[in-house]
Amino acid sequence: MNSNAPCAEVLRRLTQLRQHQLDGKRSPHKPLLVLLALGQFSQTGSSRMEWSDVEERLAQLLEEFGPPRKGKPHPEFPFTRLRSDLVWDLSRSVPNDSLMALREEPITGQFTGDVERCLEQDPARIAHVARELVDEQFPLTIAPDVLTAVGLDPDLVFSSGGAEVSREERRRRNPAWRHDILQAWDRSCAFCGFDGQAIGAPVGIEAAHIRWFNFGGPDEPDNGLALCSLHHKLLDRGVLGFADPETVVVSHTYSARSEEGKRLYDLHNKQIRPRPGTVLPAAEHVTWHGEEVFKGLALKAV
Repeated sequence: MNSNAPCAEVLRRLTQLRQHQLDGKRSPHKPLLVLLALGQFSQTGSSRMEWSDVEERLAQLLEEFGPPRKGKPHPEFPFTRLRSDLVWDLSRSVPNDSLMALREEPITGQFTGDVERCLEQDPARIAHVARELVDEQFPLTIAPDVLTAVGLDPDLVFSSGGAEVSREERRRRNPAWRHDILQAWDRSCAFCGFDGQAIGAPVGIEAAHIRWFNFGGPDEPDNGLALCSLHHKLLDRGVLGFADPETVVVSHTYSARSEEGKRLYDLHNKQIRPRPGTVLPAAEHVTWHGEEVFKGLALKAV
């Protein structure tokens, strides 16, 4: 028998969490809790965390990196429900989702003993699991921000190589899509017009999915824009969005003090103008972005 089999099964449970992700709906609650626990383990050698600390930290992570939802985030959901994935223990019994029961007396949560043993045997597994989770849940523009926020080093995670847990074959990306999108938008940012080049090649210009690839976004012309690195990241962070397929909006959650930072306000209600023959983003992808990524409301028109 392969001596790695038990840990492979344990790590499979960590990276194949039960989530409600129907029709492209984002639900990163459990993955964010696992990432937070991985960060805790990497720093202290134990994933044990007090609920009072998790409540504040996980709520902030959900607010910053989760989908826009009405009302406050619910860190109690993953803290109690992660037990069903057989990777999480609580120091005392509480009903699922009971915030009152969690707050009535001290309680801690942590990985199960078999999870902690596997991570202790090979610390590189922390990076492997973290890489699997961020690859599945977030685009590459913001994955490093997520890792930093949970206390993990993005450079270590992304240099760790392939994960050792078996996965179903992921969707294959179209290698020509990036080139096609940049060409379609004249190798310039659709939002600000930046078109820098070095030795004849675009620099700081990226092909951006509107509906994220890992949530069913296709490598099609109507799901892409050429954007500068800054505006690509702000689109994926939900700071920039769309009122309709040709109108950019800025989230009311954004603020800036410097003149440079305030330049972003100039994009609010700006019309994007593709070159002849280039399609605008499809309404269905714009709608998905508005429901699953864009933060809060758009700025009010001046």
